[in-house]
Amino acid sequence: MLSKKTIYLAQPRGFCAGVERAILIVEEALKKYGAPIYVRHEIIHNAYVVKDFESRGVVFINQLDKVPKGAILIFSAHGVSKAVRYEADERQFQVFDATCPLVAKVHAEVVSLKERGFQIIMIGHRGHPEVEGTMGQVDSSIHLIEHVPDVDQLTFDKDELLAYVTQTTLSVDETQEITAALIKKYPQIHAPKRQDICYATQNRQDAVKAMIPHVDIVIVVGSQNSSNSKRLQELASSLQVPAFLVDDPSQIKSEWFKSVKNIGVTAGASAPESLTSEIIDAINSRYRGSVVPMPGIEETISFSLPKGLLKAA
Repeated sequence: MLSKKTIYLAQPRGFCAGVERAILIVEEALKKYGAPIYVRHEIIHNAYVVKDFESRGVVFINQLDKVPKGAILIFSAHGVSKAVRYEADERQFQVFDATCPLVAKVHAEVVSLKERGFQIIMIGHRGHPEVEGTMGQVDSSIHLIEHVPDVDQLTFDKDELLAYVTQTTLSVDETQEITAALIKKYPQIHAPKRQDICYATQNRQDAVKAMIPHVDIVIVVGSQNSSNSKRLQELASSLQVPAFLVDDPSQIKSEWFKSVKNIGVTAGASAPESLTSEIIDAINSRYRGSVVPMPGIEETISFSLPKGLLKAA
């Protein structure tokens, strides 16, 4: 007989406003222009979404020389460097920019700081497309750090103009530790008016914290290359609850749930609700589980589409 379990569903979870906007940009471009539509980098970090778009004629590329002259090109939600923008202009692509407005805010801040003579420290993960795009807004004067020990390696003068910015999808707690170390070493460092952790990242982490006392295990719906999804998994694990990151129902393993009564389910900001539903169904196919939605923040933020796609939408 299947053992009954309770599935607690985090709130909020899944798509944020920036991701919804990026996906809608691709959808509307497909409607208006038809396939193929080219997207520089994965539009969002979710294998489920990327596979669906590929089946409908969207081509994901990393190098612009793979795109025919004059084609429709979309920049992903993570943003791109100025060099990529210049190259797109030179190749005469029709470009729609799906950069998350919160990432674009950090881009603008980096440019402003450089113009005012600051050396800029970026807190983020090396190789992540958002970090590459943000650092690529300026030709120099920006320096990446990933961990607290990296602060010790910085050699700026005490009286140098310094400022920091952050990748939007980092762990709130991790970022606070790094910024505290920066401020201790450089008390005069310029901080953003508001920490650049996006609202959705913070809300989803807070929802996991609220769910933890009620569950024995956490399933995070999201892909391995999704920074904010991995932070949710790491957060649950740091709170002494086993956590697993999945982006396909076939990845669910029965041994995870032995001696487990209460299961927590959340989803990263790039994971669609339809995939979360499939994951829950996969769990319920093994157990007679009841689903209990957790109380939490209802997000109402939305971002507008680029002007060239508004009419189609």
